[in-house]
Amino acid sequence: MIYLDYNATTPIDKKVAEAMEEYIYGNFGNPSSSHELGSKTKRAVEEARKKVASLLNASPEEIIFTSGGSESNNMVLKGVAYTYQEKGKHIITSEIEHPAVISPCKFLEENGYEVTYLPVDQDGVVDIEQLKAALTDETILISIMHANNETGTIQPLAEIAEIASENNILLHTDAAQSVGKIETDVKKLGVDFLSVAGHKVYAPKGIGALYIRDGIEIEPLIHGAGHEMGKRAGTENVIFDVALGKACELAEDLLQGKKVDFEHNAPGKIKELRDYFQKQLQNNFKDRVILNGHPTKRLPNTLNISFLDYSGQEILDHLDNVALSTGSACHSDSVEISSVLKAMSVTMETGRGAVRFSLGKYTTRDEIEHVLDKLETLSEL
Repeated sequence: MIYLDYNATTPIDKKVAEAMEEYIYGNFGNPSSSHELGSKTKRAVEEARKKVASLLNASPEEIIFTSGGSESNNMVLKGVAYTYQEKGKHIITSEIEHPAVISPCKFLEENGYEVTYLPVDQDGVVDIEQLKAALTDETILISIMHANNETGTIQPLAEIAEIASENNILLHTDAAQSVGKIETDVKKLGVDFLSVAGHKVYAPKGIGALYIRDGIEIEPLIHGAGHEMGKRAGTENVIFDVALGKACELAEDLLQGKKVDFEHNAPGKIKELRDYFQKQLQNNFKDRVILNGHPTKRLPNTLNISFLDYSGQEILDHLDNVALSTGSACHSDSVEISSVLKAMSVTMETGRGAVRFSLGKYTTRDEIEHVLDKLETLSEL
């Protein structure tokens, strides 16, 4: 099986798995315990927190471990809504957000909050002027994803942050897809909250993190014994915390060009493979393929292409030994045009043939050539 679905999930890095072993078989103590077994695991959790913080250019005290991106998003949206309800009950997001943002927004709408869903242009980018027009005195939070999971389009977060700051509005970004692929410096982005999903960055499923800018207090989503600096109760998942820390350390090394071995592609190498793949598809299919997403401002690993004479499922069936997606990972069985492509005004004719190829650090040139060979037989039909 050739795996080209890295935006859906990633395999656990061997070094991440090795880091977990010590806390699976040996150091099993509760980090809240005062004896040595507890102290060891407490130190491990805090070391992992430092590694996540380093990747994001944050302070360790600003990092909260969660069960994943969905919990991180829910914690921000519901926490801000509850904590700042006296200030206002208006939230701004976009039409192309992941369901982990859209669904909590719908929940809040059912409970008396107003949510504005900003449209996007044909490249999938939020319009800054429309964002400004949507602001009201009641606006307490803007939540715009850093990069889209289907098309890879990157949003102008720094510009959005300036608007949010000028209007004393908190800013959250779901960075599940961008962490580890491009720079996610919270200071440069200007965000108050940033969500991380571990399984998108070669850590296990079921672990994530949330950056909360120092000085911001929100009501916890989970109440209990005051773990995670009182922001998220529950005995720490030491094994997975360590895993996410190691994964972030490895991601930072690749992004900065440090300690890169021949087995792992750095983001620059992944982009070269992606661009080569796209060029060959356009050469083979000519005007029968259309790029969905911004031509340059997108993740280096993502290629969403519509094959005009076929459905996405027909492409998947033809590539029977290749793992990829016809839409967002959470809706891979759907034959309908995705909500993201609809928001980008992609027609049904074009959207039905959309396929997302997402490459990763283990993708090889030989694998890309194999897929191209298989697709070339299709282009000749």
